[in-house]
Amino acid sequence: MLKIDNLQAEIGGTRILNGLSLEVNAGEVHAIMGPNGAGKSTLAYVLGGRPGYEVTGGSVEFLGRDLLEMEPHERAAAGLFLGFQYPVEIPGVSNVQFLREALNAQRQVRGEEPLSGGDFLKLAKEKAGLLKLDMDMLKRHVNVGFSGGEKKRAEMVQMGILDPQFAVLDETDSGLDIDALRVVGEGINAIMRAPEKGVLLITHYQRLLDYVKPDYVHILSKGRIVKTGGPELAQQLEREGYEAVAA
Repeated sequence: MLKIDNLQAEIGGTRILNGLSLEVNAGEVHAIMGPNGAGKSTLAYVLGGRPGYEVTGGSVEFLGRDLLEMEPHERAAAGLFLGFQYPVEIPGVSNVQFLREALNAQRQVRGEEPLSGGDFLKLAKEKAGLLKLDMDMLKRHVNVGFSGGEKKRAEMVQMGILDPQFAVLDETDSGLDIDALRVVGEGINAIMRAPEKGVLLITHYQRLLDYVKPDYVHILSKGRIVKTGGPELAQQLEREGYEAVAA
């Protein structure tokens, strides 16, 4: 689904990614772990098409297409979802309004009919139930006044509604307490664990991987992947730390 080859990227003239290569096949969950400054969030932003991140070398293919040649909205319509470490607030726009517009915009690109208000609310209620988020929360302005855990659960509801083929989740476990972590982990499994989907899960800690079991774990250091293993690699990192394991 995703093929990254020798990817190099910088921001403000500072090189962050230094020849990163990675392949994710359909049905797989890959976790990327690494210390602060390793380039984890930069990788997520480059894949999502965030302005200011300049790709200086390498290539990225998504479902056989050149991802780097696509605008951010084209990447989204093609089935790529980016979950942010710090979801932004959008005052004046309700979650319901935001999500219905986003979904119908993507449906239009795919040549599908837009969902009616009633059909959309039915879908939203179903996905909110997966994340144990009250529908009243979705009537409020996007993330305004939400706790960290509520923002992450609302974002997972967004992922459920948009139903992407591939999700890049940047430290989704950040700011979650134990109960919220379990709910979000179960939500990711319910939405994205499927033979035709893929997940790139970026995290500092092993704790989310107790709920979302990865097929592969990669250690990112100084902008490139230095070690790859199975779920046991995350447990080793937890015990021994990055310096000992990635040496």
